[in-house]
Amino acid sequence: MKLINDFPEYQILDMANGEKLEKWGKYILVRPDPQIIWPEKSTNLWNEAHALYKRSNTGGGAWTIKKSLPNSWVINYKDLKFNLKLMGFKHTGLFPEQAYNWDLIRKTIIEAGREIKVLNLFAYTGAASIAALKEHAKVVHVDSSRGMVDWAKENVKLNNLENEEIHFIVDDVRKFVKREIRRGNKYDIIIMDPPSFGRGSKNEVWNIENDLAELIKDTSLLLTAKPLLYIVNSYTTGLSKIVIENLLNIYIKTKYNGHVTSAELAIPMTNSNLILPCGSTIHWEQNL
Repeated sequence: MKLINDFPEYQILDMANGEKLEKWGKYILVRPDPQIIWPEKSTNLWNEAHALYKRSNTGGGAWTIKKSLPNSWVINYKDLKFNLKLMGFKHTGLFPEQAYNWDLIRKTIIEAGREIKVLNLFAYTGAASIAALKEHAKVVHVDSSRGMVDWAKENVKLNNLENEEIHFIVDDVRKFVKREIRRGNKYDIIIMDPPSFGRGSKNEVWNIENDLAELIKDTSLLLTAKPLLYIVNSYTTGLSKIVIENLLNIYIKTKYNGHVTSAELAIPMTNSNLILPCGSTIHWEQNL
């Protein structure tokens, strides 16, 4: 397990009754989390929340604004900056547990000591892309949502990285990868953060259990002769990290050697011994 305990501008203040009380910079939010099955609250700070998200019994949900809250605000992680907003499905545009991978990406690029090309798939609002750009890697950022790509562009500007080389692609990830194979493009680092279920830019259906193996097989053809890192993040309940380890062993390790590891990511609650699990990350890394 990898604990994220060096992100002072993000804190879990409390957890109870299927909800987490979080501090994002100056603002406090309440968001649902089905893994929080204990009922006991430990603080009165729940009354200080600026906004809370409630699920609907008929599906979806909505935010309720309790106190003055800007349309967007900035949160810092080390020397990285991210624009946050309240999204329609409980999200804010950032997954704090991914700080572990941001650090790993930067460390890998620094230690390589050469020009690095990075492919970021299901790239969302671009946190991993920003981490790579910070170390002057060349990045291709792919997501099927134009809105998320536009948000990623905002984050690039926020970090004053406009002069770094990044190409933003709005497309279905699988179709883009197959075109890259035909074009002969290669990457030293590949990152993917696939959803359990999703739709592409032209309503293509993605199902992780049906489609992940083929995508990993295809992307293995996009690696350079001496690749460095391949990351798959998973939030899919019931899909064991061992399954993804197996896929990386089959399609990456057998060709490039190196080693495959996995870990559950988790965030500790402030002033408590409670820990919130936040999905898994599975890596193939080259032996440097």
